Amino acid sequence: MPERRLSTARLTPPRSDRWAPPRIGDLARRLAVVLAAGCVLGTPLAAQSTGRLTGAVHDRSTGAPIAEATVVFLGDGRSVTTDSAGAFRIERLPMGVLRFLVRAKGFPSAGLMLPFAKGEAMERRVELDSSAAAAAASATPRASSAGAPTGNAAAGAPTGNAAAGAQALPTVAVAAEASRGPRYANFERRRRTGSGQYVVAEEIEKGGFNSLQDIARTLRGVTVSCSGGLGCQIQMTRAPMRCKPEYIVDDNVDNEFGPSVAVRDIEALEFYTGASDVPGEYAGRNAGCGVVVIWTKSGPPRRKKL
Repeated sequence: MPERRLSTARLTPPRSDRWAPPRIGDLARRLAVVLAAGCVLGTPLAAQSTGRLTGAVHDRSTGAPIAEATVVFLGDGRSVTTDSAGAFRIERLPMGVLRFLVRAKGFPSAGLMLPFAKGEAMERRVELDSSAAAAAASATPRASSAGAPTGNAAAGAPTGNAAAGAQALPTVAVAAEASRGPRYANFERRRRTGSGQYVVAEEIEKGGFNSLQDIARTLRGVTVSCSGGLGCQIQMTRAPMRCKPEYIVDDNVDNEFGPSVAVRDIEALEFYTGASDVPGEYAGRNAGCGVVVIWTKSGPPRRKKL
């Protein structure tokens, strides 16, 4: 019998270097992973929009809250409506200089322009003036009942009653506190955040306070202990026993002179009752005991040039 030879076919393995377009399902899964990581083009989403604006809208003439007023974030057109107490809250705000529009039926609109730091929470009271709206309505002249332009008006030039019948635009009232000067720029910046408690010279004079301890008694979360024969000492209620706050006088740590600064020399005060309130520039080793920041009217003494 003749011998049979078996031919062996050589199998060619599939080439791994051949390119194939990705499937739609794979692209969708990759996009979901990127979004789940919270990044768009390398920028964390949480860092883009973590700010918050809260506040209330009131009638400047009567002081009453304005319900159902609309607060619009002009950056993306989002809007919220105030409740019965005039309160509102807008979340997920980006960092930068943001513009808002506040409007309510029967009131002139008001615009706000606020600088937001990354993740900053800001609180603002907005006042709309009902008396200004009434005055604007009464001052607007009515158009002629005839309704037919005459003279130059027929030729296209609005004169006489035609010009008087133009609609008056509502006024925009924007209120901002005057700056205390460049030396207090950091004080004003922190005051806008609302994370601490702030007192200025006008409030000290109006309250008739005689000492720094008298001012502290009026603040929440702050106590004054007058036991032990060492005089009255300021202490934060959240701080441990015998834990004295840090005193910052004109941006310098001074725990000896700080508690005895005369109120007549104080231009502004900042009180931070715990480590969670203390701003980063003052978050030292004693931040857990609270921080009292004192700004004097004269400022630190100037050094003589040698």
